[in-house]
Amino acid sequence: MTTTATALVMARRRTAARRELWADALEAAVWFVAAAGVALMLRAGGLVANAPIDYLYSLGRALGIVATVLMLAQVLLVSRAPWIEGSVGHDATTALHTRLGRWAIILMLAHAATIVSMTGYYDGRTPWSETAALFTQSWFLATAQLALALFLVVLALSLAVVRRRWRYEAWHAVHLIVYAAVAAAVPHQVLEGSTFRHGDLATGYWIALYVVAFGALLTHRVIQPLVRLRRHDTRVASVRSLPDGSTDIVVSGRGLSALGAHPGQFMLWRFLDRERWREAHPFSLAAAPADTSLRVTVKPSGDFTTALRHVRPGTRVMVEGPLGVFTHRARRGHGTVLVAAGIGVTPVRAMLEAMEPGEPCDVVVRIRSGEEAPLLDEVRELAAQSGATLHLLEGPRGDGWVPRGSEATLVTLAPGVAERDVFVCGPAAWAAQVAADAEGSGVPAEAIHRERFGW
Repeated sequence: MTTTATALVMARRRTAARRELWADALEAAVWFVAAAGVALMLRAGGLVANAPIDYLYSLGRALGIVATVLMLAQVLLVSRAPWIEGSVGHDATTALHTRLGRWAIILMLAHAATIVSMTGYYDGRTPWSETAALFTQSWFLATAQLALALFLVVLALSLAVVRRRWRYEAWHAVHLIVYAAVAAAVPHQVLEGSTFRHGDLATGYWIALYVVAFGALLTHRVIQPLVRLRRHDTRVASVRSLPDGSTDIVVSGRGLSALGAHPGQFMLWRFLDRERWREAHPFSLAAAPADTSLRVTVKPSGDFTTALRHVRPGTRVMVEGPLGVFTHRARRGHGTVLVAAGIGVTPVRAMLEAMEPGEPCDVVVRIRSGEEAPLLDEVRELAAQSGATLHLLEGPRGDGWVPRGSEATLVTLAPGVAERDVFVCGPAAWAAQVAADAEGSGVPAEAIHRERFGW
């Protein structure tokens, strides 16, 4: 590499290191906030006990505090706040959301079991009879039990979504239950616990946590999209069906550069007509964003995406994002290998428009046949214009990520792959095989980039 290229690689690695540090710091901050909440409980006399067994009650309170912080972190992580999404990345944010959510539910169960058992011990009741007594004692304890039941439903349904590959609409409906569960859990913290009774430091602390979490959710999921709709006047400009069956949609607007979108990112799109206004779906940008237009290409994979071919020009569009770090800004090395299958070619096509001149680039597109491949002609043209080498892997599905009977690997297709960044977009199982091939070819894990859309 030249001196200039070496300096560019070093700058990219410093940027990537800062992103990784920020991701670790975000998770550490959640646990620090939880520890501070427990410390405030202890400061207020949370360890006062007349007998050693009373410390179990204090443990139950501490578990509830940590679980509450983790659940508020869930709300913050799904708020799509740009200072999280833009620096950490959507996939890392989603992974943290999943990890903390699992712990939140486990700790909530432990909190409920400990508090009910200890309260029953004090009252001379069994845990089951104490549960029934608490349910009828006051409405906010009843809603707390309802919240726990809803969180268990979320856990069970989330596992079903993953295992059965439910549609995006099912995933979205499951997560709406989280908001109801959090709302049902809040009253018992305010009215039953000592947190909000004294108006001291702990009260201000918890009010600040709720304001930050739900303020971010309201701002970035409701207010900001509405403001953008008014400011940028985003509307469907054209709709056309492609030969492979995909639908290509161009959305026009004014001052769209202010959104800060980059080729390779995705956004959530809500088409405000009678049939589609209730749902927002994630689609990658299929072209480099312009100041007056954005473009998506959608494969018909469900009721919503199939019906998009009928959306009318002039329909207003509410957009959230951009989301993800599947862009050239995430690069660490010199050169790229872009690997796509199916509609996963859309971010690759957009990234080809923004290739750095003079850097090696190999584009690998896995297709069953030319007739079924979306945007293939455009990818060919852009690869030729940018000097990228295009590899078409055509044929029926085999055991690996290449067609049946093919012995191609990333090393044989792009001999210098170990020194480059590998971007992979396509079906999850297939993309995992590509990533495994990349790691086996010597590509560092941090230089392998995937976009899973987090659902």
